[in-house]
Amino acid sequence: MSTSPYPSQANAPGMPTASSEFGSWQQYAVLVIDDEGGMRNFLGRALDSRCGAVKTAASAEEGARLVEEQHFDLIILDVSLPGKSGIEWLHELRHTGFYGDVILITAFADMETAIGALRAGATDFILKPFRIDQLLSSIGRCFDRAHLARENFVLRRAMADLSEVVELVGESSAMAEMRTMINRLAPLPSTVLISGESGTGKEVVARALHNHSPRASQPFVPVNCGAIAPELIESELFGHVKGAFTGSSGERKGLFFYAQGGTLFLDEVGELPLAMQTKLLRALEEKRIRPVGSEREIPVDVRIIAATNRNLGSAVHNGHFRADLYYRLDVMSIIIPPLRERRDDVLPLARHFMGQLSAQLGVPPITICDDIMQAMRVYAWPGNARELRNLIERSLILGKFPLGCVSPASEPTPLSQAAVTLEEVEKQHILRVLDSVSGNKSEAARLLGISRKTLERKCSAWQF
Repeated sequence: MSTSPYPSQANAPGMPTASSEFGSWQQYAVLVIDDEGGMRNFLGRALDSRCGAVKTAASAEEGARLVEEQHFDLIILDVSLPGKSGIEWLHELRHTGFYGDVILITAFADMETAIGALRAGATDFILKPFRIDQLLSSIGRCFDRAHLARENFVLRRAMADLSEVVELVGESSAMAEMRTMINRLAPLPSTVLISGESGTGKEVVARALHNHSPRASQPFVPVNCGAIAPELIESELFGHVKGAFTGSSGERKGLFFYAQGGTLFLDEVGELPLAMQTKLLRALEEKRIRPVGSEREIPVDVRIIAATNRNLGSAVHNGHFRADLYYRLDVMSIIIPPLRERRDDVLPLARHFMGQLSAQLGVPPITICDDIMQAMRVYAWPGNARELRNLIERSLILGKFPLGCVSPASEPTPLSQAAVTLEEVEKQHILRVLDSVSGNKSEAARLLGISRKTLERKCSAWQF
C-alpha cells in the first residue's frame, strides 16, 4: 500500500475537469494552504475547474494576507506548517470573525490533535493520504450546509411574511399596465424603484418581478428599512463579526449574504439614514460588502429592488436622500396608483382576501351585500389594499361587516364639489380612527393598514 501523503488519483475521473459526481461550485471561492508544493498544485488543479476561484498559499502568514484581500467560502488548511501551525492560525482566524468552513488535513494525527482542531473551529478533519473523492465529498458537505442555511433563513422570513403576500389581483387598466411593465422588466438585471402609498402592494410587485426573472429559483429577501433601528441597519444588511460592537458575541451574516444569487427587496428605502445611504451606494457600485468590524470585503451578486412611499425626488431636493443613490436605484421605475384611483380593483381584491383569509382563519366566508359593495367602491381607502385586507379579516372574525366600516360619513366630498384637499380628507379619516381607539397609535396604524412609523410621521406633520 502506498504511504504517499498525496491524494490518490484513482477516484478522480477526468482530472482536472469537474466530474459529474461532484458537480460545479462556481459561486464559491476556496483557499488551499499547504507547505508542500506538490500538494498545493494537485489540489489547485483538482478544484480550479469546479470552484469559482481557487488560491493557494505555503504558510499561515501568506494565507492571512490572502484572507485580508478577498473573501473565501472555504479554506483547506494543513496542520503542520512552517512557523505558525494550522490549528494556531485557525484559532486566530475564528477570533477575527471568519465564518467560512475550514477543512484541516494532516499526515500526523492523534486524538489530541483532532480534538484541538474541532475546538479551533474546524469543519472537518482529513488524514493524509486521502482519496480525492474523499476530499470532494467533504467540500460538497460544507457547501451543501451553507446553501441549506441560506435557504432555511429565507424560508423562515417567507413564512413570517406569508400573511402579507397577495397575488396581483385586479381588473383595472392600471393593473393591466402594471402586469405589462413587470413582464418587460422582470428578465432584466436592472435595479427597479417601486413607488406608491403605504398598503398599495409594493412587495407584491417586487415578488412578481423576482418570480418572473432568471433569479426565480434563488432567494427573495425582503427588508423594511423603516422598521430597523438606524444603529442596526448596517449589521442587518452587511452582517458583522464577533466583537464588532457591544453585545455582538458572535458573527452574523447579513441580508446581502442570504440574498446571494437572488433579489434583495429594500422596502421603504427612503427611511435609510444618510450615513447608511452612502454605504449602500458603495455596495451597489462595487458589488461588494464589508461586514461591520471586518477588514475583508465579500463579493455579492444580488438584484436590488427598492420601494418607497415617499417622494424621493423631493427628499433629494431637501437634502434627506442622496441624489447619487436615488439615480442608482431609479434605473427603472414602477408607480402603483392608490386604490381610490383604481376602483375596479376593490371588489376583486375583497373577494380574493375573503377566500384567502377564510381558509387561513378556518371560518366560513361572508357574503358581501350590494350596499357594502357600493360603499367599498366609493370609499377612499387611505390605507389602500392593506386596509381592505384588514377590514375583511375583522369582518370574518366578527362574522359580519362592522357597522359603518365604510360609511358615506367617512367619505370625501365628490370631486366635483370638493372644497378640501385629499391630504385634509386623509387627515380627518386618520384622526377619526385615532379617536375611535382612544389615541392608541399602534392599534390605529393596524386598522389603517399602515406602519406606526408612517402614522407618527403624518401626525408630526399635522402637529398632532
